[in-house]
Amino acid sequence: MTETPHPHYARHADTLERALTAITERSYWSAYPESPSPRVYGETAAAEGEAAFRAYLGGKFPLDQPGTGDWVGTEASPFGIDLGVTYPHADPEVLLAAAAAALPAWRDAGPQTRVGVCLEILARLHANIFELANAVHATSGQAFVMAFQAGGAHALDRALEALAYAYREMTRHPATADWEKPAGRGDPLRMTKNFHVVPRGVALAIGCNTFPTWNSYPGLFASLVTGNPVVVKPHPRAVLPLAITVRYAREVLAEAGFDPNLMLLAPEAPGERLASTLALHPRVRIVDFTGSTEYGDWLEANARQAVVYTEKAGVNTVVVDSTDDFAGMCRNVGFSLVLYSGQMCTTPQNILVPRGGIETDQGQKSLDEVAEGIAGAVGKLTGDPARAVELIGAIVNDGVLARLDEVAGIGEPVLPSRPVEHPNYPGAVVRTPLIAKLGADDVGTYGREWFGPISFVIATDSTPHSLAILRQTVGERGALTASVYSTDPGVLDAAESAAIETGVHLSCNLTGGVFVNQSAAFSDFHGSGANPAANAALTDGAYVASRFRVVQARRHV
Repeated sequence: MTETPHPHYARHADTLERALTAITERSYWSAYPESPSPRVYGETAAAEGEAAFRAYLGGKFPLDQPGTGDWVGTEASPFGIDLGVTYPHADPEVLLAAAAAALPAWRDAGPQTRVGVCLEILARLHANIFELANAVHATSGQAFVMAFQAGGAHALDRALEALAYAYREMTRHPATADWEKPAGRGDPLRMTKNFHVVPRGVALAIGCNTFPTWNSYPGLFASLVTGNPVVVKPHPRAVLPLAITVRYAREVLAEAGFDPNLMLLAPEAPGERLASTLALHPRVRIVDFTGSTEYGDWLEANARQAVVYTEKAGVNTVVVDSTDDFAGMCRNVGFSLVLYSGQMCTTPQNILVPRGGIETDQGQKSLDEVAEGIAGAVGKLTGDPARAVELIGAIVNDGVLARLDEVAGIGEPVLPSRPVEHPNYPGAVVRTPLIAKLGADDVGTYGREWFGPISFVIATDSTPHSLAILRQTVGERGALTASVYSTDPGVLDAAESAAIETGVHLSCNLTGGVFVNQSAAFSDFHGSGANPAANAALTDGAYVASRFRVVQARRHV
């Protein structure tokens, strides 16, 4: 059986081929420019995208889906923007039945057609990237440039990366094979064997508040391209970015001749707990989730009919041993703490420093001097409100504020958090990072995640003691990132061994323009699936291969 791919496959074949090369080479490549400059996207793109975003506000989102009974609106912008968008709310049974009915034709279309249509969806989203970025900015609290990059260009790169891995896995085996086995003096045994990529069933993508597109796109597109219809359940406070995604995906699917119900939006009414209802439904065979450890563990334990992919909380750790660029180290760590007010799952929390101090290019630095150096870097980045808000954005929810209140009386203050007035959004809730000093025996405090602009400088007995703490905390609670600063190759090797043992990605001696809480699609893996912070990696073969199975049919010739 030979697949006749949709014309979209030929249209985007070069992009697919380049992405396939990129995941093999692991060098730098990006398909979608990350700069919102008019020189890149044209003089009118930004204004047109903002106008498209504002056209949604205060009205019903233009999405025609089956089973719509009423309209719901639950979003509250961290910037105080009056969103007022309502979304179609449907009976989950109707949505899931519609998704299941769309599966057979999509399954039978074959891998090339599916990847071609998915690439066209990415192209459509890219053509509307400013609209998407404004929606991410308004709902997540990210500063606009970060929303454009992480919520737009980088999210699309991660989606493309997932498509490339999925296409490689789906085409690892031939669609058809002629089989011949000698049979002594008689005629050989001859068979034709067909191998079909069979999707698992309906997929559920559960969105998060902080990175509604970046965290959702890999699983969403990995499921869709492998033949599974996708029901998208956004976070109640960040619906618009995924609603826009579903809108354009449905348009492309319909234009390509497929049932648009291959992609459905499932916004929830207040207190509905729709994610749990959907996750346990027998039709749902794949679940993707980013969020709290508690709910991720619940999904893994209870959604037994589905393959569940989770990214949860962790305790990201920095081990400071020595440095030949003290100022660069402080700037780099400080920027990592400031970026989006620490509301990234990759932001460092625990900074482990020997209580006797460290050797640097500026001579011996005491523990207090290390803490003050990092705090000083944070202070410089947040001192000017107009500049600060373009880095720290706004606080995404009340849970982050509650943690800031809780931690205010813990440990020895190094840098208190303070409110910042946003020059453009008077209603924005903005807070600068807090840094406190703890002892190594305060593991009850630093041994859990404090999501938000909260970090600890922790006094240890020595660098080996710091590495032991890393092993303990990451082993028990998980982490998505770890970093080490040392001029001693032996220490770097020991840190890498600790990272391998605990399954956490390690960065060494970052002092320039690369930061531990950033990862590059096609080169860096996000999460490893090898510690409690996540049970999968974005993105590798394992992330996509279990979203389908190969079923064979054989006939005698």
